[in-house]
Amino acid sequence: MPPTTKTLSLMTGLLATGALLAASSPAQANSARSWAAAMQAMPAPATPAAQAEAALGDTTVRQIMRLSVGGKGLRLVLDNHDSAMPLTVDHLEVAQIDAAGRIVPGSSRRVTVGGRPFVVIPAHAPMISDLVPMAVPPLARVAVSFHLPAGQVPGAFHGYAAANTLLAPGDQTAAAELTGSRVVQRRYLVAGIDVDAPAMLRSIVTFGDSITDGVRATVDSDLRWPDQLAQRLQKAGMTRVGVANVGISGNRMLQDGAGEGALARFDRDVLAVTGASHVIVLEGVNDLGGATREGRQDSFDTEALITAYRQMIARGHAHGIKVLLGTILPYKGAGYWSPWGDEQRAKVNAWIRSQHEADGVVDFDRAIRNPADPQAFAPAYDSGDHLHPNDAGFAVMARAVPLALLR
Repeated sequence: MPPTTKTLSLMTGLLATGALLAASSPAQANSARSWAAAMQAMPAPATPAAQAEAALGDTTVRQIMRLSVGGKGLRLVLDNHDSAMPLTVDHLEVAQIDAAGRIVPGSSRRVTVGGRPFVVIPAHAPMISDLVPMAVPPLARVAVSFHLPAGQVPGAFHGYAAANTLLAPGDQTAAAELTGSRVVQRRYLVAGIDVDAPAMLRSIVTFGDSITDGVRATVDSDLRWPDQLAQRLQKAGMTRVGVANVGISGNRMLQDGAGEGALARFDRDVLAVTGASHVIVLEGVNDLGGATREGRQDSFDTEALITAYRQMIARGHAHGIKVLLGTILPYKGAGYWSPWGDEQRAKVNAWIRSQHEADGVVDFDRAIRNPADPQAFAPAYDSGDHLHPNDAGFAVMARAVPLALLR
C-alpha cells in the first residue's frame, strides 16, 4: 500500500532530524588518527636489482610505528590509492612493542577487514580494517606485520621513513622475530592508524615535504618535529590530541614529483584524516629550489604559490579544519639555493606573516635561522646539508608551534 501524506510527512521530518543530528555531531568523534604516512606511486624499477626489491611477493613486511594519542582499540588504514593494480594481503597482525623494541609476548592480534582474515584492496582505493581491541597508551609503539602472497607487487609506498622496515621471506607475520630479513627505510600499505577512546579525540595534521617527513632525523628515534610535537602535547596535558605526519620527501606545492603535488593531495591526506581539527602546512622550498635547479626562474609564478596556500585555507575551512601556515625555512648553501630563490622565499614568508586568512602562523624560519645570516640555518640546527634540520633543529621547530593555536 503506498504511503499516505501523513506518513510521508513523518518520514521527511525524521530524515531532516537525522540530517541535523549528523551535521551537529562530527562523525567518529571518539576516533582520531594517531599515526600516519602519506602514500605515493611506486616508481618503475630502473634496474633488475630495483625490480627485485620492488617485488614483495611471498614476503613479510614488519613496520614499527610510534603512536601519538592513545585509545582502547585501533584500526589500520590500508592505502592502494596510487596503484593501478589490486593488492592481496593474506595475513595481517598488529602487536605492542616494549621499551627494548621487542614484541610484547601475547600482545599480537590478527587484523580483519569485514570479518575476513585477508583483504583484496582494489586499485586506487583505501580499505579500513575492523576495530582491533587493543588498549594503547599515548606514545606507544606498535608493530604492524603483513604477508603478501606470491605474485604481488605493491604499486604504492611511502618513499622515505626515518625508521627501519623489515622484509623477510615467507609468511612470518605471527613470529616474534623475523629470520632472514633485510632492512629498508620505506613504508608500505599502512597509511594511518586510528584509535578509538571513550572520550572525544582529535588530530593535528602536519603537511609538508622532507622537513616534515623527517629527512636527517636519527633513524628509529621518533625525533622528527611532528614526533616531538606529539610529545610536547602530551606533556602539556593535551592528552586527547594526536599528530598525523603526512610529509613526503621531495614534495612540491604546484606540481607532481615525489608524490602528487601538495595542492592535489590535500583532500586525501588532510581532509580525509579521521578527527582532523588543525593542519600545519610547511611547503614551498622544493618549488623554489626546483625552479632554480631547472632554470625556470623567469617563468616561475610566486603568486601562484600564494594562491595555493589560499586554496588550502579555503578547503580546510570548508571542512571545519583550522589551517596554520608555517614559514619556509632558510636554505642558503643547499644545492638548489639561489639569491632569486631566497628573494621569493622572503616574499612568501612576508605574506604568510601578514595575512589574516589562515588561523595562525608558525614561524619556523625565525626559530631556526642564523641571526648573523638570516638566509641560512643556525649552525647548531643544521644537519650538514643546509636544507634539513638535525635532531636539535627538529626540537626547535616543535617548540615553535604555539600550543594556544591548537586548543
